[in-house]
Amino acid sequence: MIKIDNLTKKFGSSISLDSVTCEFNKNDSIAIMGANGAGKTTLIRSILGYYHPDEGKVLINGYSPITDRVRVLKDISFVPQLPPPIKLNIEELISYVVTSSDVERALILHYANEMKLNIKENLNKSFFKLSGGMKQKLLIAISLAKKSNIIIYDEPTANLDPNARDDFYRLLKQNEDEKVLLFVTHRLEEVKELVNRQIYMDLGKVTSDERV
Repeated sequence: MIKIDNLTKKFGSSISLDSVTCEFNKNDSIAIMGANGAGKTTLIRSILGYYHPDEGKVLINGYSPITDRVRVLKDISFVPQLPPPIKLNIEELISYVVTSSDVERALILHYANEMKLNIKENLNKSFFKLSGGMKQKLLIAISLAKKSNIIIYDEPTANLDPNARDDFYRLLKQNEDEKVLLFVTHRLEEVKELVNRQIYMDLGKVTSDERV
């Protein structure tokens, strides 16, 4: 599903990714770990097509996230570590997602309810003004409702309380088949029951890639 071949990305004289080669296939559930500056975020942003490589390439289901960006993003759900500063209210945000990504509104509401997020009482509230936990719950609900075959979570539980984390992991276990799940995380203990592969990065290189 994701093929990364000799991927190199530089920012000025700094090498963020140094000839990275790896593949993520169906039913892979991967924890990507490493110190700050190891290249984890650059790798994810390259997969999403935010960054253009200096060398090498990324293919998502055979398509380039640079030249076939719209096609590629249909297959990917992404929940960032820091929720974006969206100024829409929840009703407007849900309507936008339904229209732009062909997602069922009822599914978003279903997963929001499973995450213990009371959507109906907050439809007119600005996403920007929600608590960190509420933002994260809504983004997780949208990511699951999209039914993507690739889901990327960057520190997804950073703003969640223990009960919400349990709900998140339960929902992922129910939706992990036939997918690629990527977790960028510093908390391996939280996702160890979900992952079957652990990748460590350092100084822009993959230093360890193990099945577990």
